[in-house]
Amino acid sequence: GHRLVSLDYSQIELRILAHVAQIPALKQAFREGVDIHAMTASQMFGVPVEGMDPMVRRRAKAINFGVIYGISGFGLARNLRIPRAEAQAFIDTYFERFPEIRAYMDRTVAGAKENGFVRTLFGRRIMTPGINQSGPAAGGAKRAAINAPIQGAAADIIRRAMIRMPEAIRDLPARMLLQVHDELVFEVEEGAVSDLIGVAREIMQGAAEPAVHLDVPLIVDAGQGANWAEAH
Repeated sequence: GHRLVSLDYSQIELRILAHVAQIPALKQAFREGVDIHAMTASQMFGVPVEGMDPMVRRRAKAINFGVIYGISGFGLARNLRIPRAEAQAFIDTYFERFPEIRAYMDRTVAGAKENGFVRTLFGRRIMTPGINQSGPAAGGAKRAAINAPIQGAAADIIRRAMIRMPEAIRDLPARMLLQVHDELVFEVEEGAVSDLIGVAREIMQGAAEPAVHLDVPLIVDAGQGANWAEAH
């Protein structure tokens, strides 16, 4: 008589990146509900969004998500199974189209080197040991410093949602089971699935407020099923 319900933030790290790096094209795309990967592909490769080759979109998607983690030409080449030089050219073109991302990266690394930590949007410190090292370890430390404010802010947001959730759903025949990355999983009586989704989605989409007002909306996708796979 119960269902599992999954509510998952849609592209939350890219949305946070658009906000913290102040990228006008990405912010506008998120506000308008545009397919962000298709938009990126169009910007990078000069092709129209309508009728886009799925492979072109896939390449843009790999770069969009990879750049958050400081992906290298080698890593992108491996992911897309293309020559390293071609992958590096994609990354170079990406930074040409979105110079605000490079500026954010440089600014964040410089701050980490000076202070020994970075901060999320909510002020939480994340230490950056090894940021001033040289050699192979330096690259990993820089990538971690770049990613930490973004991934850390996403973690802060879902934690804020979780704190508010028990009170919000206390009158529903439902319980929050667990959190998986950017997703919350609930068990709920079949007749209350829609009510649970409505309440939980509202809490999750507004979780950054009032501490932080994001320039882009947070969107939460929902699914349900007899098991976790079906709920996706």
